[in-house]
Amino acid sequence: MTTIRLRAEAKLVTAFQDADPMGVVYHGNYFRYFEEARRLLMEKIDYGYRAMEASGYVWPVVDAHVRYIRAIDYNQPIRVVATLAEWENRLKVDYVILNAANQRMCKAHTVQVPVTIEGQEMQFAAPSVLKEKLLAYAALSKELGDIFHD
Repeated sequence: MTTIRLRAEAKLVTAFQDADPMGVVYHGNYFRYFEEARRLLMEKIDYGYRAMEASGYVWPVVDAHVRYIRAIDYNQPIRVVATLAEWENRLKVDYVILNAANQRMCKAHTVQVPVTIEGQEMQFAAPSVLKEKLLAYAALSKELGDIFHD
């Protein structure tokens, strides 16, 4: 198995419409924050949602787990860090949300599986296009001196 360190970070300020009447971000909105970090993660390897679709696959989320640690308030700057944890059979992305003081507010993960657009069939291994994109990213990262190891 090839280990590829792929990570992306979204910097956000929580919006008024994301909060409940007490000024605390509603728990369902965390998934939008995860989505933004995951989007940035996949864009790093040039395999965003349009590229996925063009390659003949969609990647629905089939599992999610969230651990809420501290409440996030409205108008609070946060960082959402997404890290690729698994990719050979499915996409597992780990997340952590940090506040401005670098305190962990939430940790989570999502699991996505490849499904062919044409036949609507779930695949039990990641399509070759994902592996090619990740290996190209890893080779470029190694060339540029980023952390990469086999």
